[in-house]
Amino acid sequence: MLVVALALPGLALAVEPAATYGTGTHVFSLATGSPGELGLLKVLAESFAAKHDASMQWVKAGSGESLKLLKEKQVDMIMVHAPAAEKNAVAEGWARLRTLIGSNEFYIVGPAADPAGIKSAKTAAEAYQKIAAAKAKFFSRGDNSGTHKKELDAWKNAGVTPAGDWYIVTKDFMTATLKRANDEGGYFMTDSSTWAAEQKNMPALTILFRGDVFLVNTYHALAQPSGATPGADTAAQFIAFVASPEGQAIIASYGKDLHGEGLYNDAEYAKQYDH
Repeated sequence: MLVVALALPGLALAVEPAATYGTGTHVFSLATGSPGELGLLKVLAESFAAKHDASMQWVKAGSGESLKLLKEKQVDMIMVHAPAAEKNAVAEGWARLRTLIGSNEFYIVGPAADPAGIKSAKTAAEAYQKIAAAKAKFFSRGDNSGTHKKELDAWKNAGVTPAGDWYIVTKDFMTATLKRANDEGGYFMTDSSTWAAEQKNMPALTILFRGDVFLVNTYHALAQPSGATPGADTAAQFIAFVASPEGQAIIASYGKDLHGEGLYNDAEYAKQYDH
């Protein structure tokens, strides 16, 4: 995360945005990872900005870093998938309007030869046990993102503390880590949205495990308390837009034209897994 000397409009403390969407006078900032990387945020932001004289600054960050930026009042809102930490943020009073916006799920992908034999696993925990037992190459983001937190929970459920040459920590984002798994022949737990968008670029990988309810991934939006940052109230309006029928239709259909399937499920689908 690059820190710049001069504050940008709408930010309490300045962080450099990865992109800006819209040209309106009501500026707000949003931190998230994959929804921004995969382009969903751009479509949502531009639809909102056109109707609300708004401009969104996207700060690229995983869930853990996004929550930290919100707590430090460096962004006006976040979209994350870290339910326990989200609830804690609301309880402590530095976040509000926690709103379910959609979901995807995690897949464990790896070489088609499946050296750890995880295709036969019945649960994610069993798949992770098999990877550890085989000391098969596994890539971890290791960045305190929502994906990394879920991965650590899976190892915990498996009764395994991963360590050794086979366990490779990238400290990188989803697509970059997926590419390393492809190029170096290892396993990785990717979200289904990134996989749908990038599988054509990952010829050495295939889905080897999916379907455990544990791997369903719900996204929520959270905003600063009203007045806590300059763009907090515009961020609240954006959350309402994303939760509206128009916003939900964008989420449910996003990616179908390019990839033949939507990259995310809407909130109506996601609520069965919400906790």
